[in-house]
Amino acid sequence: MASASNVEGGDLLDRLRAQGVARLGIAGEIPFGYISKDGELTGEAPELAKVIFKRLGVDRVQPVPTEFGSLIPGLASQQFDVVAAGMYINPDRCEQVIFSDPDYQMLDSFIVRKGNPMGLRDYRDVVEKKARFATGTGYAEIQYAVEAGYEEGDILIVPDQVAGLNAVEAGRVDVFAGTALTTREVVKKSAKAEVTEPFKPIVDGEPHVDGGGFAFRPTETKLRDAFNAELAKLKESGELLRILRPFGFTEAEMTDLTAKELCGG
Repeated sequence: MASASNVEGGDLLDRLRAQGVARLGIAGEIPFGYISKDGELTGEAPELAKVIFKRLGVDRVQPVPTEFGSLIPGLASQQFDVVAAGMYINPDRCEQVIFSDPDYQMLDSFIVRKGNPMGLRDYRDVVEKKARFATGTGYAEIQYAVEAGYEEGDILIVPDQVAGLNAVEAGRVDVFAGTALTTREVVKKSAKAEVTEPFKPIVDGEPHVDGGGFAFRPTETKLRDAFNAELAKLKESGELLRILRPFGFTEAEMTDLTAKELCGG
């Protein structure tokens, strides 16, 4: 019956062990998965994948860079074995791939002037205190602010968190919203601005948390389950945070969320 169960859960793990290498789909996005200036594969997802695959008996990983939008199609067409790009787990993607449990969660934070003079802690504060609000092009934070009651036409849209920091420092806006990770990293060298405590935006009346993980082909449940088992051990031992910390992740990004919860199941 061994062959039947292998077919049922996929035989990719056995094949990767035999080959000694797993191909990782990455999208060149810092800090999630990218090629360093020295030409080395790094980022939170590849570094974690290196550890987990080694524990599963696969000695090496090999990057396959592609556009972010091509990660799921590339996985489906077997250009690589797993998506290692810190991909957010959401119901739409869960219809196309199976995910590991998330290795990180992501909350929002604000960049504000030093001392947070307006006392801005969440989107409701921004609305109530009529703060001048900015966020980045295409950011989810636009919708989070609108949901809290901010007028979309009044939002200053800037290219990224660096431009957001500049706008706060120059006094053009009172607050810039982004992910806790990007805002925290960008204010490190600022003498005029600081970052607020991470918080959960309200979506459809409920506190919302995003989480990112690894994507596998739907047939490869055996590999996904083995990967999850090793990930759970790394969370339990605290080694996961040690692996992710060099990329700006902190205790606030550690999570007990499951892929099932983020898939809406």
